[in-house]
Amino acid sequence: MTDRLKELSDAGVAVWLDDLSRVRLATGTLDQLRTEKHVVGVTTNPTIFAKALSDADAYDEQLRELADRGVTVEEATRALTTYDVRWAADVMRPAYDASEGQDGRVSIEVDPRLAHETSKTVAEAKALWWLVDRENLLIKIPATLAGLPAITATLAAGISVNVTLIFSLERYGKVIDAFLDGLEQAKANGHDLSKIASVASFFVSRVDTEVDKRLDKIGSDEAKALKGKSAIANAQLAYKLYEEKFGGERWAALKAAGAKPQRPLWASTGTKSAEFKDTIYVEELIAPGVVNTMPESVITAYADHGETRGDTVTGQYAAAQQVFDGLAAVGIDFDDVVEVLETEGVQKFEASWGELLEGLAKSLDAAKKGASSPSDAA
Repeated sequence: MTDRLKELSDAGVAVWLDDLSRVRLATGTLDQLRTEKHVVGVTTNPTIFAKALSDADAYDEQLRELADRGVTVEEATRALTTYDVRWAADVMRPAYDASEGQDGRVSIEVDPRLAHETSKTVAEAKALWWLVDRENLLIKIPATLAGLPAITATLAAGISVNVTLIFSLERYGKVIDAFLDGLEQAKANGHDLSKIASVASFFVSRVDTEVDKRLDKIGSDEAKALKGKSAIANAQLAYKLYEEKFGGERWAALKAAGAKPQRPLWASTGTKSAEFKDTIYVEELIAPGVVNTMPESVITAYADHGETRGDTVTGQYAAAQQVFDGLAAVGIDFDDVVEVLETEGVQKFEASWGELLEGLAKSLDAAKKGASSPSDAA
């Protein structure tokens, strides 16, 4: 039987899971994905945690303990989420050791409400790094304008970073520069560069969703012919930029000091339209040294019918540029597209964080009432 996920891994793609929950950890399904499906990393976000913590039963014991301590909702949120991430980091430790620190990474995001506040983002990144206390952790920081100096400062402190919410090539270039700045400062600060990891999370499917909506509104044959092409083309050109930036003298000096490159990570790789094959954002973005973080449904789909055709990125740069030329010709303002996507991305994570806090407040309140009931006291 063909092991399609092994073929994908052998082609240079690190398979990471875009999900985490206490149930997944307690039942051992995360470890099963590691041992049977070649999953070598985990990403989380506020939406994932909001969904996980909506299952209060899975967190019942810890919720009661937090309620007994009288902690705030904010403190309880961090206690619960960092507990899960710490556990996941331990599950992924064999992949970390086997890859000499390249994989086996688990991500946790700073409070999305801090996306436009540099110093607070850095402070929270340091706090999360301390709370989880696992060297295979990645702190997720959004690639907002305020996030860029926060990325540099966090790396300079010797903390590994997952840069999230990247949509445009222009911003991606600045993310790479922020990474290089951070490593140069980390080296000056005496940190071991071989221990510092980073990925740059380039969002994929959301680009098609926004662009295709605009193409449908234009409605011409030329516009319709471009549907479903912009996200993959955007990511392919991002890899071209990655090759250029990590092929120069500046990176060579850091590499000589033990640094590992900031790998491109394809995020948001579940299809949002039934018109597309469910594995399209994996099959069309295969290249050496990339990460693809997928929902379990996409991992399962790829294991069943995914096609690994070798490198589907580096030979496609001219065709990818033609897609963008076509988008401009039919009147798509891609700068506006990515601005909308970044704004919406931050807002969606803020909304999920709000839902998480609201749900957790209710769960803590219920735990307090349960602890003070006569039956419990007896």
